[in-house]
Amino acid sequence: MKFDQSGVKALMDITPRPELVFVRGQGAWLEDHLGKRYLDFVQGWAVNCLGHCPPELTQALNAQSELLVNPSPAFYNTPSMELAKRLTGASCFDRIFFANSGAEANEGAIKLARKWGRVKRNGAYKIITFDHSFHGRTLATMSASGKPGWDTMFAPQVDGFPKAGLNDLDSVRALVDDKTVAIMLEPVQGEGGVIPATREFMQGLRKLADEHGLLLIVDEVQTGMGRTGTLFAYEQTGVTPDIMTLGKGIGAGVPLAALCAREEVCVFAYGDQGGTYNGNPLMTAVGVAVFDTLTAPGFLEAVNARAQQLSEGLLALSAKWGMKGERGTGLLRALILDRDDAVAMVDTARDWTPKGLLLNAPRPSLLRFMPALNVTAEEIDLMLAMLDDVVAKVRA
Repeated sequence: MKFDQSGVKALMDITPRPELVFVRGQGAWLEDHLGKRYLDFVQGWAVNCLGHCPPELTQALNAQSELLVNPSPAFYNTPSMELAKRLTGASCFDRIFFANSGAEANEGAIKLARKWGRVKRNGAYKIITFDHSFHGRTLATMSASGKPGWDTMFAPQVDGFPKAGLNDLDSVRALVDDKTVAIMLEPVQGEGGVIPATREFMQGLRKLADEHGLLLIVDEVQTGMGRTGTLFAYEQTGVTPDIMTLGKGIGAGVPLAALCAREEVCVFAYGDQGGTYNGNPLMTAVGVAVFDTLTAPGFLEAVNARAQQLSEGLLALSAKWGMKGERGTGLLRALILDRDDAVAMVDTARDWTPKGLLLNAPRPSLLRFMPALNVTAEEIDLMLAMLDDVVAKVRA
């Protein structure tokens, strides 16, 4: 199969892409238009939590597509109610609003917090977020994000998102005023370099929020749905948030996200929130199948076993090559390099060998690993061996 230059020209150019077209995938592997196979440790940026084309997803899609696809959010449908019951039953939240992307769920969380501030806190609207955070690509979620340079990219920004430093409680406390309504953070900053918020910091935020009558919002778009070894990352902190957002892994590859909130926070009036495709049965049926797979006996135990294996393997590589260690939680991990050659490693891993390896470099000196949650021990060992060869090639 030839590379389709006319197809490239028909697509809006929004990111650099290599000249390859993926045509099929199964589990941890992708295959391109020339038949080359790639071991995928990116998985759509932690989206494909069960790998490529898992049977649970395809079976749910096929079965539901023959029953009902989209009756409109103006009516109830069975899969959305079933998934909502599962999520509330497994968490501290009482109500669920389904969306199509993590950014949309975060936009909804911002709206809900601001509406709560109008109803409960005399119009308070500011949401304290964090340097190097990432909450999405809408105007409001870009404004909430602390990614360098984003404050001018589509200026003027949406007002009301002062930035604190992660794991620096005093920097948060200094930003609280009578217009503050909430604190919003990722339990692990993924795009920021796989930097976990400490348990002590999370508990300090909860205490600070309670002292000032603020909401605590956890953006679990990347960390939720088993990625960190528990169903939700907040469970590891001993903290009860007021609002949580989910995306990526909740749909295992299909567009699905969720805004979750405790009952007393749910102040939306009719017309405040909606969306044409939101909560449609085709996507939420997949969500049910994904949830049931992730919560099956032994699944999360296997995630934690593979996380330990990956962590130990990365530490061994780091020691061999004089790097700076690894960090992360569960199967969201990073290798901290000793020099700025992460991009060269990503390119070499993809293109150099007869079998490719897909990696991600969110920072010039850092590689991020987001394999499928059902990745095997053999696939992790293979990835580590391939990465060792890649480092040798790049640093020859």
